Amino acid sequence: MKAYVETVESPAGPLAFAVDERGALILLKFSEGEYERTIEQDLESEGFEVGRDWGRTARAREELLEYRAGERRTFDLPLAFVGSEWQQAVWRALTRIPFGETRSYAEVAAMAGRKGAARAVGRANSTNRLALVVPCHRVIGADGSLTGFAGGVHLKTRLLDHETRVLAGVVKQ
Repeated sequence: MKAYVETVESPAGPLAFAVDERGALILLKFSEGEYERTIEQDLESEGFEVGRDWGRTARAREELLEYRAGERRTFDLPLAFVGSEWQQAVWRALTRIPFGETRSYAEVAAMAGRKGAARAVGRANSTNRLALVVPCHRVIGADGSLTGFAGGVHLKTRLLDHETRVLAGVVKQ
């Protein structure tokens, strides 16, 4: 298995991403995130041979940069979900949260077909490998508080602030 890695600027700082041989997005990591390993280390530990190929990463790069510029609100690139049926149902529900809006964990549970499974949504969110594109940053606590984000709540704040600025017509690049 091969994975192709690249880094682009995002509203939350440098963002490393990887695509597979088909160009499907398989992993995203914010450089300023609180992670134990690099994206390359994660991929290699999963058996991927890591390389660079600007052609294979072009579509993901373009869509991520359009998001940063405020020109894209949804993503169209192919996604490689690896997880249980429940995790995938949650991740698909996340992609339906509109740009610039938030939903509680309970609301996402209902969207995924398991009303009352808010904690299970939290667990599924914590395993989301495609943060930003599968927008787990748009999920908040029932009281409106910003809770958990794999790379750190500071990154979640930056992404939500970016979307607010885009909707207000003010984007800082």
